[in-house]
Amino acid sequence: MKKSISVISLMLVFVLMIAGCGNSSSVSGDKSVDHSKKKIKIITYANWNPFEYLDNGKLVGFDVDLIEALSKEAGYDYEINNVGWDAMFEQLKSNTADVGISGITITDARKQTFDFSRPYFISRQSIVVKENSAIHSGEDLKGRKVAVQNGSTGQEAMEKLLGKNHEDIKKVKNGLSYMELIHGSVDAVVGDDTSNQEFIANNSDQGLKRLQDEKTFSPEYFGIMYPKDSKVRADFDKALEKLYENGTFAAIYKKWFKVEPNLEELKKK
Repeated sequence: MKKSISVISLMLVFVLMIAGCGNSSSVSGDKSVDHSKKKIKIITYANWNPFEYLDNGKLVGFDVDLIEALSKEAGYDYEINNVGWDAMFEQLKSNTADVGISGITITDARKQTFDFSRPYFISRQSIVVKENSAIHSGEDLKGRKVAVQNGSTGQEAMEKLLGKNHEDIKKVKNGLSYMELIHGSVDAVVGDDTSNQEFIANNSDQGLKRLQDEKTFSPEYFGIMYPKDSKVRADFDKALEKLYENGTFAAIYKKWFKVEPNLEELKKK
């Protein structure tokens, strides 16, 4: 009887060993899951081609490719969610998200509430007017109705020029500033130059033109935004420096903007 029990026990141990080996092989063979990586939540506002937008329901763009490369370099797994512009700020402020990327300009006011990465993009504001407009510069905007996106640096630029909450500044949401101009509700739009170029190129039948005025509108720098005292910012800054050095950043930049980035200016900031 004891001999029978011993044989049965050995068989059970052997079966359990095989089962254990099978489970181990299954986990290690699943390359889609890397349990060594930390999972973070990234948010964006997918309403700005070519930075981030939806293409047949898929989130694509320069910022999307960049944050993927940065997360990989920094050793993070992540999920990325498309939220509204205001919601993005609210979630980072409340620490319900870890990283925000959406062509966000670094400003002293925003730095009071959020942490920022080092700059990764140089931007300027420009003016959009109708082709027959008498507006030729920023100074010509005085005494005219101007549309800006609410909460944008275009709004900040116009408030610097005309004064905070000036009656001639029309603050609109969700990229509708161009519609205000097309419909004649305003005389001009002030916004990010990349966005202005994209809109005019895609709406060539609307009779619009773009004006640049570097005297009125100084350069702006986009950064990745984090909650205050972020624990991941340092890792992403190191990763960005690595992408600058190994050519990955330049390759992503050229893919979306067809030109080389000005790395020397970016590195000075």
